[in-house]
Amino acid sequence: MNIIKECALHEPCAYIDGNSQSIHYKIIHECSTSDCEALILRGWRRFGSMYFRPICSECKACESLKIDARHYSFSKSERRVLRKNSHLTTIVRHPTLTREHLNLFDRYHTYKHHTRSWDAPKVDPKNYYASFVQGHGDFGYEILYFEGEKLIAVDLIDILNEGISALYCYYDPDYYTNSLGRYTLLEQIALTQRLGLKWVYLGYYVEQCQSLAYKGSYTPSLCLNGRPEENEQALWDNFIPLR
Repeated sequence: MNIIKECALHEPCAYIDGNSQSIHYKIIHECSTSDCEALILRGWRRFGSMYFRPICSECKACESLKIDARHYSFSKSERRVLRKNSHLTTIVRHPTLTREHLNLFDRYHTYKHHTRSWDAPKVDPKNYYASFVQGHGDFGYEILYFEGEKLIAVDLIDILNEGISALYCYYDPDYYTNSLGRYTLLEQIALTQRLGLKWVYLGYYVEQCQSLAYKGSYTPSLCLNGRPEENEQALWDNFIPLR
């Protein structure tokens, strides 16, 4: 593993107002699929060549979850969402950067700024490339969803040896009634099943954060026990939502 830089930063919490957070970062050049999965299994997340995970000493609100895709059964409402979007065309490829991507990214975050009070980041090609295109190796992909010729959703994933890691999804707010965020995750589960893989790595579930609490509704799923180091075994327990 070729680590270029490693550090920890202490800053205001991104998920719970009033809290602070401590984040461990690694910048890795040309990470292999197996090394990436070893980190994901131990609670790390990937944006570009940057891997990170919380190391907060006084708060354990961030829980790493993974869906057990082999035993996942789609509910009646989930099947309705899949049928509602079955007319969409998809392209799966390694991540790219186009003006179409940037325009959609901007519209999505403007919508979230007004509906969820998210920060509205300036659309910057360099930042987008560093976060979503760089460092994809052999395992990083984007799933593009089109209605006709129009790009309406981009779902960024890593396809690893034992599962799919969900990185980030953004979509056209004009298609809000299509439940595109939910739909793209259901498609990840279906793709995991078709590929004969075991898991969908969801990243962090935070019960107190509206934007992350939805992850607790996908069962069966497992929760990482603690924050194991690379030389320690990663133990996952059955996840039981608080409510």
